[in-house]
Amino acid sequence: MSALFDTEFLGSQFALELDGVELARFTGCSGLTITAEVVTTNTIGPDGRPVIQKRPGRITYEDIVLKRGFSASNTILDWLQKVADGTVERKTGSIVIYDPAGVELDRWNFENAWPSKWSASDLDAGTDDIMIEELTITHEFLKRA
Repeated sequence: MSALFDTEFLGSQFALELDGVELARFTGCSGLTITAEVVTTNTIGPDGRPVIQKRPGRITYEDIVLKRGFSASNTILDWLQKVADGTVERKTGSIVIYDPAGVELDRWNFENAWPSKWSASDLDAGTDDIMIEELTITHEFLKRA
């Protein structure tokens, strides 16, 4: 068996690239999900018995959610503000996975993306927790490069 099939990724950083430019690094990423809808059809088999057939239907892509320590950069919020202003800027992008040494391990490309949500963690003067920001990206296509 090839070593390629034995490799497990230990990604420690995830970069968001938009239109070929790295926009930010994140420490958490979820939503790299592709789902095939299951379409069920009831038919009658040659022997007269009911048969349930299942086939793939439409493909859907889950929103990508990225998390990181709060950044002073307004780039992401500026992109979201365009959505709020009614001038949605759809972009092509990638989630790039890096190992601890900064070497690219993997890449997931998405298309027609726009930010659908941004949030920051609660503010609490009684704790020393790092403030976290979260970005949700809605898109129409996802493929592992």
